[in-house]
Amino acid sequence: MLYQVATAALSPADIAAPIRSIFRRCPTASIVFDEVIAVNPHRREVLCRRSGAIGYDFLMLAPGSCPNYFGHDHWQQFALPLKTLRDALELRRRILEAYELAASCPDPEAARAYTTFVVIGGGPTGVELAGALAEIGRFTMVQDFPHLRPEDIRVVLLEAGERLLPSFPPSLSARALRDLEELGVHVRLGVRASDVRPTGVMLSTGEFLAARTVIWAAGTRAPSFLQSLGVPLDRNGRVVVALDCSVPGFPEIFVIGDAACFRDERYGELPQLAPVALQQGRFVARILRKRLPHTNALPSATAIKASWRPSGEPAPWQRCRRSSTSGASWHGCSGL
Repeated sequence: MLYQVATAALSPADIAAPIRSIFRRCPTASIVFDEVIAVNPHRREVLCRRSGAIGYDFLMLAPGSCPNYFGHDHWQQFALPLKTLRDALELRRRILEAYELAASCPDPEAARAYTTFVVIGGGPTGVELAGALAEIGRFTMVQDFPHLRPEDIRVVLLEAGERLLPSFPPSLSARALRDLEELGVHVRLGVRASDVRPTGVMLSTGEFLAARTVIWAAGTRAPSFLQSLGVPLDRNGRVVVALDCSVPGFPEIFVIGDAACFRDERYGELPQLAPVALQQGRFVARILRKRLPHTNALPSATAIKASWRPSGEPAPWQRCRRSSTSGASWHGCSGL
């Protein structure tokens, strides 16, 4: 839902809540504001930058992911990521500022660059964001800026692969492409960015797109501290987990969300999306409740802010994989 904050459809309070408020009624929970720099699975310790070592009996890792610029980290100053609430607010500021600068720009060509938005990456985030940018430009900004015409606003979505949403069925990719084009989004398939500059994007075709707002949605990587686990990782640094989301060789450690690479023989790798992470969290919570000793005393928990299933029953994220793709759209998080 970050794209909705970035396009001013939602306020930050609509999608985020203070973690201390969430745990207010959990007297045995401790909140530690710190950075995890390593995990020692043999000593069952989490090493934090300021707090030192924190021991555990069970450990659930949900650190999310970071933007991956594939060796071009200097692009980040020109191509904005969309991974955190801070990113979304900065992108919102840049979008609104672009329209204001275009309105006061006497040079039509320079004004055109301000109202051209390039989204790099045709995965769920890129598709959602491109659609939202086209919608607000077409239906909102043309009313707030009367001198603007719909054709003055250009949204370009670049995808290096042959289709959008490559982790989803081809039929869904085709539907997303059709819907985006109906909104006026210029979708460029099989085209990658070869350079990102303050004034725009150089394409692999040799074409230069003049644009003052470029958004990076082309890839992510897992936090580097996961390497300290000493377990198999995929090419993006995610932990390859078992069917119960545990770490192979360490059944007391679980990894969920973007940092987990969950591979299913039937469905392949599950997408890095909120519905999957939510169901994984509930699933692992049920496992932990079964493993904890039966006692009236609540176990203590520390939150650092920074194949199990009945025979014949599909894992909960398999159900998510089948059902959540039916309404793919940028109008709601549940669609993707």
